[in-house]
Amino acid sequence: MNIPLSRPDITEAEIDAVVAVLRTPHLSLGPKLAEFEAAFAGYIGAPHAIALSSGTAGLHLGLQTLGIGEGDEVILPSFTFIAAANSVLYQRATPVFADIDPLTLNLTADSIERVITPRSRAIILVHTFGYPADLDPILKLAGKHNLRIIEDACEAIGAEYGGRKVGGFGDLGVFSFYPNKPITTGEGGVVVTRNPSIARQMRALRNQGRMENDGWLEHSLLGFNYRLPDINCALGIAQLSRIDGILASRERVANQYYEALQPYPDITPPPMAAASGRISGRISWFAYVVRLPHGTRDRVVQALTAQGIDCRPYFPPIHLQPLYSTDTAPGQNLPVTEDIALRTLAVPFFNHLSNEEVLTVSEALARALQDI
Repeated sequence: MNIPLSRPDITEAEIDAVVAVLRTPHLSLGPKLAEFEAAFAGYIGAPHAIALSSGTAGLHLGLQTLGIGEGDEVILPSFTFIAAANSVLYQRATPVFADIDPLTLNLTADSIERVITPRSRAIILVHTFGYPADLDPILKLAGKHNLRIIEDACEAIGAEYGGRKVGGFGDLGVFSFYPNKPITTGEGGVVVTRNPSIARQMRALRNQGRMENDGWLEHSLLGFNYRLPDINCALGIAQLSRIDGILASRERVANQYYEALQPYPDITPPPMAAASGRISGRISWFAYVVRLPHGTRDRVVQALTAQGIDCRPYFPPIHLQPLYSTDTAPGQNLPVTEDIALRTLAVPFFNHLSNEEVLTVSEALARALQDI
C-alpha cells in the first residue's frame, strides 16, 4: 500500500498547454504571463494580479511595497508555514506572533489586539488550511490602528468570506501554487491588489527593478528575479479553468473523511463549515488535518508510515524553531498554538483520493491509537 500525502492533478490539457508554449519563443515575460494574471484577477475579483516565482516572493514583495522595514513590527501567527515569518526578516522588520483560535486555527481580532504596540505596522493574516479568517473585526481593528493587511491566502484559493473570495479584502493577497496546493504551476505564486501603485512597483521588483518605461537594461529600483515563466503560467491557466471542479472534489473528500471518522471519538476531524457558527464562509480544502490526544502523535506517525500511509505533523510553531527561539522575535505566550501544534496531523488529501482510501486511512488511524 502506498497512499501519498498529496498528489497534483495534471491532465492532458495541462500537458498540451505547456508543450504549446515550448513551441514558441516566449518562455518568459510572454503572452501567457499576462493571460494568467488576467484570469486570476478575474477569478478573485481584484483589478490587479502579479504572477511571481512563489508565494514566498509574494509575501516578501508585499511587505516591501507596503514600506515595511527595520524597526517595524509585523503581527502574524506562529502556527503557519515559516515563509510568512521569514519574509518579515527579509525586510529587517520584527515578527510578532499572536495566538490562534482553537477551532479555526486563525488569528482573531482579540489575539491581534493583545500584541499591538506603537511599532506595529502590518498584519500577515493567514487563512489557515483554507479556513477563511473572521475578516470584518480584523479589518476594523486594522483601520483603528492604521495597520496594513497582507492576506496570506497561499492555502486558501477559492475560500470565501461574506460571499467574496479571500485575498481581495486586505491591502494585498498572496497565493501559492506549489504542487500540494489545489491548483499548481509547479512553483509559483500570485499577488492580487486593488492598488495600482503597488501593482506597478511589484511588477518592476519581480523583474530586477525594471519599471514599465525603463529600457531593456535600465533598472530604476533594487529588484529581484521573482519572475514566473510562461510555461508555469500556461499550466496555471489550464488548472484555473478547472478550479470549480477541483474544489468540489476536495470538498467531497473532506466530507468523506468527516463521516469516516465519526465512529472514533479520540480523533477530532477539522470542523465543517456547517458544524460551527465561528466559520464565516466557504472553506477551501488545502489539507486534512486531524487532532489527536496528547502524547500519541509520534507513535501514530510511525504506525501509518509503516503501512505506507504518508502523514506529517502540521505545523511546528515558528517561535519554537531554532531561527526564532533566540532573539529574532519577542518572546510570546502562545498557549493555544503550542497545544494545537502537539496534536495536529495531516493525513493523505488530494483531488482524486478515493473513498476506499479515505476509509483505509481512517481505520489505520483508529487502530494506531488503540495500539498505544
